[in-house]
Amino acid sequence: MKKVITRFAPSPTGTLHIGGVRTALFNYVYAKKHSGKFLVRIEDTDRERSTKEFEKNILDSLDSIGLSPDENPINQSERGDIYQAAAQKIIDSGQAYYCNCSVERLEKMRSEQQANGQKPQYDGKCRNLNLQKSSDTVLRLKTPLDGDIVVKDFVRGDIVFNNSELDDLIILRSDGSPTYHLCNVVDDYEQGVTTVIRGEDHISNTPRQIHIQNALEYPELEYAHLPLVLGADKKRLSKRHAATSLGEYKDEGYLDSAILNTLARLGWSKGDKEVFYLDDLIKDFDITEVQKAGAIFDVTKLDFLNSQHMANLSHDDFIIAINPFLDNLEININEHPKKDLLIESMRSSANTLKGVANNLICYFKEIENYDQRAIDKFIGSSDKVLVDIKEKIIDMNTWDESSLDNILLEYREEKELSIPKVNQPIRIALTGSTNSPSLGTTLYLFGKEKVIERLDALIAFVHKDN
Repeated sequence: MKKVITRFAPSPTGTLHIGGVRTALFNYVYAKKHSGKFLVRIEDTDRERSTKEFEKNILDSLDSIGLSPDENPINQSERGDIYQAAAQKIIDSGQAYYCNCSVERLEKMRSEQQANGQKPQYDGKCRNLNLQKSSDTVLRLKTPLDGDIVVKDFVRGDIVFNNSELDDLIILRSDGSPTYHLCNVVDDYEQGVTTVIRGEDHISNTPRQIHIQNALEYPELEYAHLPLVLGADKKRLSKRHAATSLGEYKDEGYLDSAILNTLARLGWSKGDKEVFYLDDLIKDFDITEVQKAGAIFDVTKLDFLNSQHMANLSHDDFIIAINPFLDNLEININEHPKKDLLIESMRSSANTLKGVANNLICYFKEIENYDQRAIDKFIGSSDKVLVDIKEKIIDMNTWDESSLDNILLEYREEKELSIPKVNQPIRIALTGSTNSPSLGTTLYLFGKEKVIERLDALIAFVHKDN
C-alpha cells in the first residue's frame, strides 16, 4: 500500500491566514493518522506579491503551532527547469499546441459568448494550426473534446465535469513561464503527494489539473475539498468579521492547542466531544466525516475552548504560557509574595492569557482609572461602606482569608446589607473594577497595608467627585 503524503501549499503574499491553518491542520492530521508524511511547498511564482518576509511568517507560524513539515519546504520559484521539462514532454506527446491569439481577440470572443448566454472559454482557434513557438505564443493543453472527468472526493463524493465545459488552458505564458496549474501538478508528482486536501474554491481547478496529470502519465491522486471558513454572515472570513491571521490570535493570548481545537471543528465534529488536542485529532479524525456546508468561525467558541485549554494547563505550564504577556506589561510574577495563590486565583479570570495578564496589573501597579459605571452602580456619592470596612481592617490582628471573610460577614449582618452592596465597593477600591476572585482571597493577596492604602484612595476619589 502506497504511503500517504499530503501537502500544504501557501502563497507567500500575506501572513498565515486562519483558514490556511485549518487546511494545514487537516493535511497534517490525515497524514499522521495514516503514518504518512506532511509536506509544505511555497507557491511563490507571483514575483510581484510574494515576499521572503511572508514566507518566513508562514513557515515560522506552522512550526510554532506544531504543524512542522516532515521534509524541508520547496519553493516553486526555484524549480523552473523541472516545469519546462514537463511542458516539453506534453509537447512531444502531441497534447499541447502554441496559440498566438491576441488579447483583443480573446476579449472580443468572451464578450460575444457572454452576450449569447454562453460560458466564456477559449474557442480552440489555434488548436490545429501547428504554430511554432514565438515571443507572441502561449502553450495550451489539448483538453479532450468529449467525455467526462470524475473527481473522487472524500468530502463530496463523485464530482463530474464535462470536458466540453473545459477549454484548452494555458500551461506556458508567452514569456515561457509556467502557469499555476502546471506547477501544481508537477510539484505534487515530484513530491510524491498522494492526497490533495484543500479548500472548495479549488474544485474547478481539479479537472484541469487531472488533464495535465493524464497528459504527463502521472498516477491518480485522492482529493478532499474542505468547506470554506465563513464569518457569522456566512460570507468568506475576512477582517470585517474577526482577525484573520494566526499571529493576531496568538498575540491576543489564545493557546496553540485551543486554536487547533477550534479550527478542527470547522466542518468536522466527533459526537459531543468538544475539547481536543492534536493527538486526539490524529486518533479520531476521519476525512469522510467533514461536512460540505461552509464552516462558521465563531470567536465565542474559540474563547470557550481557550478557557478549557487554559484550565487544563499545570500551574507551572500556565506561568510559562502567561509570562510573555506579563513581560509586555513589565510585570514579574516572582515579585508577588503570594504568587502561587495569585495565579491560581486569577487564571480563570479571563478567556485569554492576555486578558488574565491585564487582570493582574492591579496587583503590581497602582490603579490609574476606576470603572466609573461600577462606582455609579455600587458606591454613588456615599463612602460609608469603605470607611466602615477600613476601620474594621485597621483593628484586625490576624490577616488570613477566614478572618477577612468573617469581618465581611459580620458587617453585612450588622448593617443588613447584601453581598454586592458591601463587597463590590471594596473590589473597586482594590482592583479598579468588580472583577476579582473571592473578596477574602483578594484582600489577603493585597495585604493589610495595601488594602488600607487603596481604600483611602477610593474614598478620596469619591469625595473629589462630590
